[in-house]
Amino acid sequence: MVLFYIIIILFILYSLLMLYYWQAWQSIPVFQTKNKQSTLKISVIVAARNEEKNIGQLLMALQNQTYPTSLFEVIVIDDHSTDSTVAIVQQFDFVQLISLQDDTLIAYKKKAIEKGIAMASGEFIVTTDADCIPGKDWLATLASFQSSTDSVCIVAPVVYESRSSFLSVFQTLDFMTLQGITAVAVAKNLFSMSNGANFGYSQKVFEAVNGFSGIDTIASGDDVLLLQKIRRQFPTKVRYLKSGDAIVKTEPLPDLKTFIAQRKRWAGKTKFYTEQKIKINLWLVFLLHLSILAAIVYSFFHPKYGLLLLAFWLGKTIIEFPFVYQLAKFFKKLSLIKYFFLLQPVHFFYTIYIGIASQLGNYEWKGRKLK
Repeated sequence: MVLFYIIIILFILYSLLMLYYWQAWQSIPVFQTKNKQSTLKISVIVAARNEEKNIGQLLMALQNQTYPTSLFEVIVIDDHSTDSTVAIVQQFDFVQLISLQDDTLIAYKKKAIEKGIAMASGEFIVTTDADCIPGKDWLATLASFQSSTDSVCIVAPVVYESRSSFLSVFQTLDFMTLQGITAVAVAKNLFSMSNGANFGYSQKVFEAVNGFSGIDTIASGDDVLLLQKIRRQFPTKVRYLKSGDAIVKTEPLPDLKTFIAQRKRWAGKTKFYTEQKIKINLWLVFLLHLSILAAIVYSFFHPKYGLLLLAFWLGKTIIEFPFVYQLAKFFKKLSLIKYFFLLQPVHFFYTIYIGIASQLGNYEWKGRKLK
């Protein structure tokens, strides 16, 4: 009976959290780009490693931006690519190319971004990834939002371009939910969440927080861990940009091994989080799933707990559905909602596995073994 009451209490708390996320997401206003032309000078920083399949599409998208070409520059930092990434970048005359020389680093991407910022002439830094595609009004929207809000740091939306495979659909729904939580966390000034695929900050602010100093021995975290530093000094100047024109699209991971490695890399940053609110959120979710796992084991000896598991499956779907549905409308992914109920068990075991595996051992990313 003790396990039963633990599950009920945790589920009530989780339900209240999801209801808050849903209401908070709806309360974030959709930004409408102002007609007044911004004069913000932007430096787009892209760290790339073995991205010959993707980087050409990104650079084409940047070439086609509606933002005046005189007001932005693109800097690509090649991180020891062994394919034709460099040759492709060199085909675009407007791109400045830097090569990362040191191959004995821990945080390669941070060092690459740091080198890019050192070379940047823009007052505002925007990072994205080589496998991303922004819309044509991306930079214009970011610049208009920054000018309208006087933000020193902007977190903006990212979405997966889902394919028809099971893994692709699962990733898209999972990532979309993470993006919704990110939006609420930043807009309501709760805690730090961001994604380096669509992240901007003032160059002066980057210098004011001493860049990646203090987090430069951590392989990941060029976005969230940097945002933590910025929020500590500028808590009222960090904002979320909710706009369809600001969305950056990227591809889901192609196979299970790469997907697991990415999620372990993301979740592995949690041990370096300094904000208590995000830790409480993460522990609530993890403990709820862990208690349900205990109930699954217990149900082999007490079949009545099987009914509890079915109730949890249905209840979790119902309580999460309004939030996920609103996110799907914003990201134009309503066609995937029909899979939401069926994917709940998969997400359950995935949450437990990643929660544990991310805190143990190493992982491999882009051919490197990382801690």
